[in-house]
Amino acid sequence: MNKPTNKMNNVGRPSAPNITETHTDHPTFTGNKALQINEPLLFEVGSVEQTGVDIAAPRDVSANRLGGLDRDEEIGLYGLSEPQTMRHYVRLSQKNFAIDSGMYPLGSCTMKHNPRINEKIARLPGLADIHPLQPQQTVRGAIEVIENLADWLMKLTGMAAVAMSPKAGAHGELCGMMAIEAALRARGEATKRTKVLIPESAHGTNPATAVFVGYQVQTIKTRDDGTVDPATIREALSDEVAAIMLTNPNTCGLFERDIMEIADAVHEAGAYFYCDGANFNAIMGRARPGDLGVDAMHINLHKTFSTPHGGGGPGAGPVVLSEALAKFAPVPFVHRNADDNIVSLVEHKQGTQAFGRMTAFHGQMGMNTRALAYILSHGQDGIKQAAEDAVLNANYVKAKLKDVLTPSFEEQSPGFKRPAMHEALFQDDFLKDTGITTLDFAKAMIDEGFHPMTMYFPLVVHGAMLIEPTESESKDTLDQFIATMRDLAKSAQNGETERFLNAPFHAPMRRLDETLAARKPILKWTPNAD
Repeated sequence: MNKPTNKMNNVGRPSAPNITETHTDHPTFTGNKALQINEPLLFEVGSVEQTGVDIAAPRDVSANRLGGLDRDEEIGLYGLSEPQTMRHYVRLSQKNFAIDSGMYPLGSCTMKHNPRINEKIARLPGLADIHPLQPQQTVRGAIEVIENLADWLMKLTGMAAVAMSPKAGAHGELCGMMAIEAALRARGEATKRTKVLIPESAHGTNPATAVFVGYQVQTIKTRDDGTVDPATIREALSDEVAAIMLTNPNTCGLFERDIMEIADAVHEAGAYFYCDGANFNAIMGRARPGDLGVDAMHINLHKTFSTPHGGGGPGAGPVVLSEALAKFAPVPFVHRNADDNIVSLVEHKQGTQAFGRMTAFHGQMGMNTRALAYILSHGQDGIKQAAEDAVLNANYVKAKLKDVLTPSFEEQSPGFKRPAMHEALFQDDFLKDTGITTLDFAKAMIDEGFHPMTMYFPLVVHGAMLIEPTESESKDTLDQFIATMRDLAKSAQNGETERFLNAPFHAPMRRLDETLAARKPILKWTPNAD
């Protein structure tokens, strides 16, 4: 490997010394390494006899209101003092990567900066402290927030209606497909139309959603350039097809240029067009799905409009619906009374045939508030620029890495030189005969302080590396990321396998078997026998 130098790299910082010379096994008495403090589980450091709160013993325990459901044994919660508790959870939080600490190049997942103005607005009294069971007359402002956001979503997508209650992307998919099923039922075709067409380039949740609603999935092959051929769709269409679920831009980072022809074919066959809107960040303000023939599309507020994303929630997945599906939207509806101009949530609305209710309460109020704050602070022109900057950043990354990594589809289709949309997709050809895999490469990125990109997805690309920088990242950040990726690629091609096969060296935990952990999770702590 090259020896460490004090030369400045292309972002004005000292070049990093090589991995083997910076990694030393220097033991400490505590197991801590300066600011990287070892933090055991709560069960290993706490005690069931200890708590940070002193509570006086009740004077009278002869009567209670638990209806015979009293606990008959100790609860067994491990406790710490208040300072210990604070330090325990702060230390644990510092072991996690976060969008506030570094770049998240996850492809097809739009992990971008969450402007703090969004947080400030969401925490305003009257928004942060309301309860879903309050009488409607006490939360008119919150309902107006939902109404205003719904209006923006319909304008940005060119759709006739929107269901605001779904709480995440997959929940939104379910909502859209249930609206389609309701429309087919109203036509008397629900039992006949049992298939859903799903391209290979669609999001992975689409097949699961279709099956959950009760449909059979028919996979559609993609062309060599990563897009869907309308001719292939026409061949698959029949009076048994209920819908197509297509992601646009797709998970190859490409805009489906034949989307209108596909939509026409689907509609001619009596089916509906569901579009997965998880990548809406790439086209918001530039293209309206309603103008392209889409009947239903969910929007991930927690991605597109930069609300907090990760950790399993919270999210929000409103679904916009075309004129053909608008009356089948789920209850409740946001309704403004023409007489007194008061907004409310209603269970029935004239001319509608709602398929039912998606959730007990109307969406994620905090996510709605943050998303509306994002939209209002950007305005229509700012939203358009954000999409353009996201596409520009992705193409910049692709252009700067295509000589050392392997861009997808250009090898299979030499004449294919279309720019990417919001993400750059590479395959693992550049690692051929190195003994290093996409996973090894990603683990080495952790040592360099970068969260790995999306790996092995989409499945149509071997050893896929899907990178989405979003519009949030500055050129300096992108240049540092690009320089790091180029250095890793050259190390791999130079046979420096130690840097990859045993990585990460510097993470709080060394290489884990994520697959085994997902398939056989250990959910209960068991004390060591000794």
